[in-house]
Amino acid sequence: MSSSASEIVADTTHGRHHLKIDGYSITKATLPTGEFLKSQPFSVGGRRWAIQYYPNGDPSSHKGHISLHLVLDDDVAGEVRAQVQFRFKAEKNQALSFLKSWGRKPAPLKLGRVEAGEAGVWECPNFVRRKTLEESDHLKDDSFTIRCDIIVVNEFRADGDPPRAAAPRSIPVPPSDLGQQLGDLLAADKGADVVFEVGGETFAAHRWLLAARSPVLSAELFGSMRESGGAGAVRVADMEAQVFKALLRFMYTDSWPLETAEEEEFAMAQHLLVAADKYRMERLKLICEDKLCKNIAAGTAASILALAEVHHCHELKGACFHFLSSPKNLTAAMAGDDFENLRSSFPSLVKELIATCSIDASAQ
Repeated sequence: MSSSASEIVADTTHGRHHLKIDGYSITKATLPTGEFLKSQPFSVGGRRWAIQYYPNGDPSSHKGHISLHLVLDDDVAGEVRAQVQFRFKAEKNQALSFLKSWGRKPAPLKLGRVEAGEAGVWECPNFVRRKTLEESDHLKDDSFTIRCDIIVVNEFRADGDPPRAAAPRSIPVPPSDLGQQLGDLLAADKGADVVFEVGGETFAAHRWLLAARSPVLSAELFGSMRESGGAGAVRVADMEAQVFKALLRFMYTDSWPLETAEEEEFAMAQHLLVAADKYRMERLKLICEDKLCKNIAAGTAASILALAEVHHCHELKGACFHFLSSPKNLTAAMAGDDFENLRSSFPSLVKELIATCSIDASAQ
């Protein structure tokens, strides 16, 4: 007598998502029965999913409960089978579990208190009674965390058959490395067609890129220089070589050029702000303003304020005014030489500052 045996194997993909509800009492008071908040989408088994959280239940027959729905958040071609479990994050007891197939042949299976809903939705309308949650240790500091375990059934096959690879639903795309590539181009001098002379040093660059980054350089390199037939070096006055090097690096990479000590970065931000204003590079100018804003102190406020006034940095000027509106900060700043220089060079600005401080003091 001959005998044989075989085995049916389910090829599955497992995934887990934690959803934290922070501010439970607000969600309960704000959302009526049947309305939900939706989690950020997440991927399991090549599909995109999301969790709907109903703080006052859905449907109305479960309004004393918190309801949870797992929804398929993308367009699906063909059948999708998934087994889902909801539980609290720290819970070790048996979770609410249900298996449902959605697609051409829906075949829901209900276990425990779980109900099958419309196509593409895995419903758990009675996840927990609100009163039970509110009296439990799961609710801490008005927050709790739900754990959702998903098993996506890819296919059933006879044992011995090679598993069929699931069609990819997404392909990882690396972040752009354009800045790195252009930075390498600058470092290699490959294809450079213009030379700048700054502080006794020379820097090779590419006209087309500089023109794209700065309207001032665009007019200079493709306007007056081209008309005059100039082929010599472009001389840049009133700028240090290391500042121009950093400026050039930013033009190619669109990132802060240097990793330096805090004091050096503060000085570089001042110089680059001047350069950015000169060449009308607004993003670099705002980056410099932000770095200077974070360095406003009694010893720096006057010099930063003067810089902001000259280069029309209104938000930076406002930040300096705000800092100096404190009598303690203003007194400390006035004791320094920079404030005396500010007073002599910008008397109207100092009058505006004092008037603003007086108004703020009277309003308190």
